[in-house]
Amino acid sequence: MRKPRKRSFEELVLENKRQILNDRDALEKLEAKLEQKRLSKAE
Repeated sequence: MRKPRKRSFEELVLENKRQILNDRDALEKLEAKLEQKRLSKAE
């Protein structure tokens, strides 16, 4: 059996981005988290 080829970091990031963009709920949660971080830093 062959070893599965290791993916480069860029490939993983792109795949992750595609999955998140396809998942509206996850996207909204991420946006909410980012907004919270920005607000806490602004204080």
